Amino acid sequence: MKATTGLHCLVTGATGYIGGRLVPELLDAGHRVRCLARSPEKLRDHPWAGRTEVVRGDVVDAESVAAALHGIDVAYYLVHALGAGSGFEDRDRTAARVFAEQARAAGVRRIVYLGGLTPAGIPVRDLSPHLRSRAEVGEILLGSGVPATVLRAAVIIGSGSASFEMLRYLTERLPVMVTPSWVGTRVQPVAVRDVLRYLVGSAAMPPEVSRAFDIGGPDVLTYEEMMRRYAVAAALPHRLILRVPMLTPRLSSHWIGLVTPVPRALARPLAESLRHEVVCAEHDIARHVPDPPGAPIGFDQAVSLALQRVREANVTTRWSSASLPGAPSDPLPTDPDWAGGSLYTDRRERAVDAPPAALWQVVEGIGGENGWYSFPPAWAVRGWLDRLVGGVGIRRGRRDAARLRVGDSLDFWRVEEIEPGRMLRLRAEMRLPGLAWLEMYADPSPPDPDQDQGPDQGGAVRGARYRQRALFHPHGLLGHLYWWSVSPFHAVVFGGMARNIALAARRLDDEAAASERPLSAEVPDDSRPPGPDAERENP
Repeated sequence: MKATTGLHCLVTGATGYIGGRLVPELLDAGHRVRCLARSPEKLRDHPWAGRTEVVRGDVVDAESVAAALHGIDVAYYLVHALGAGSGFEDRDRTAARVFAEQARAAGVRRIVYLGGLTPAGIPVRDLSPHLRSRAEVGEILLGSGVPATVLRAAVIIGSGSASFEMLRYLTERLPVMVTPSWVGTRVQPVAVRDVLRYLVGSAAMPPEVSRAFDIGGPDVLTYEEMMRRYAVAAALPHRLILRVPMLTPRLSSHWIGLVTPVPRALARPLAESLRHEVVCAEHDIARHVPDPPGAPIGFDQAVSLALQRVREANVTTRWSSASLPGAPSDPLPTDPDWAGGSLYTDRRERAVDAPPAALWQVVEGIGGENGWYSFPPAWAVRGWLDRLVGGVGIRRGRRDAARLRVGDSLDFWRVEEIEPGRMLRLRAEMRLPGLAWLEMYADPSPPDPDQDQGPDQGGAVRGARYRQRALFHPHGLLGHLYWWSVSPFHAVVFGGMARNIALAARRLDDEAAASERPLSAEVPDDSRPPGPDAERENP
């Protein structure tokens, strides 16, 4: 079947893992794309941003949804309240009803939804809250009066997916694993490349088709078999796996949270969804979106493709692309005449004996494998404490080892703003009694000779000045107590950070000079279109 081209598509959840990969696929298929996002600025730096229309709105706000759906042919519903804690089912239900009502009123020709594969023979009331909510959202959209395609997938295998990251870290970090009983549950994983193919192909389904479809790969495996086969694909030694029946999904989520970068709030619904067997009952989707040669992709090939992407640092979106529920979202207080209450600030500034390009390269490369340039044990302990109270911890790492874009997660921070070559602003997503930001500047101006450099910064300097600002807006008395309890350590943590970033920039400049390798004045243009096969290897 040749897909109809030229449709006007709305993508919700474009800042998330699947949505961020679907948009360029729809564009390449010849469709026009509009994205609905609560924070449109998070899409600004994506390579495809200039080819789309981005509107601000929220799926629970009927007015903004109605405006986003105006003139739309196909609406993709890719938002979930995964890991949102108590009440997330009500929020999912409300959002789906708003979207369904407004899609019908706008005359949308089709709704496409990606949900979860539910186990056969299990009453809906006995499903995990995660799967139960996915099933309910699918029923609401199917009952909207608009033809709908509900795709139901189990475990999605692709670089950066939460399921893949959980599988990857559990297998790589634990040569001997004490595992819960659900590792013996059969599941039918599907490659993200096939998920995207089904999503794009669903746009062209005839109006009389309105139903759910099971989507999966050719392999039906237990989670234990998936871990063993991952170990083979990653060239790891044989893994010893011991099952312990008393590990409940709740206890499993703590275990997963300690071993993998996936936080407990996200790990628990993933673990709960593995309590029951989730295997496709049909493959009717092929009648409308025919499988090309070599598809669906098998588990081993999907893992190999995902690992290749990880090794090449070419992961386009990650599970952490979307902010976890509960993450702070208030705007940065205006400075200096902010009227919202107390605002604590820690400022550091250092002269850098290196050009601004070298300093910026260090700033943009911060976090992940490169660390935070000061007292690593302190950062590690802060990350562990955050994990213990249900936060994201410091192990989310980076999407790309060298480049950042607005919306990227960066350990327990998120990129809120970036001015290439000059400024990086991070918003804290750790559990805090307040809101926190960290700003880093690579000032291209030479240092002021009259500025007091401090006792350890003497001597002639050239090229750049590093400026650093940490801000904290406390919530209540606990927030004030928190700031004053940690402020004695700022000289070590933030002061050491500024000093070591300046030294790292100097070393980088020396290495470049020794190798006669020029330093770029700015980050390379990430908006250049990729090569013809770049997006075809989606995992």
